[in-house]
Amino acid sequence: MLAKHVLYYSDKCPDTAAFVEELDKQGYEYEKVNITESMGNLKQFLKLRDTRPQFEDRKMWNMVGVPVLHLSNNNFIFELNDLKGFSCTLTETN
Repeated sequence: MLAKHVLYYSDKCPDTAAFVEELDKQGYEYEKVNITESMGNLKQFLKLRDTRPQFEDRKMWNMVGVPVLHLSNNNFIFELNDLKGFSCTLTETN
């Protein structure tokens, strides 16, 4: 398990601002990793994305897969509606 939640995002992604706003509104504590800030951040994200089956649908549709909140329990939240609790489609680990 992770020690804390980690948000992978890009400051160039139009979906990031609303996602971060909702995280902050709900009081989540999380580490931020801007994948477009440095090569190290991008490599960290790609290692996760390319080894986890939860990203397969996004890769199939040529999506990067950010923003995504990697929860400390190893689940992922990809969608703003999931974060807001409007749907129950958390992607769980196998």
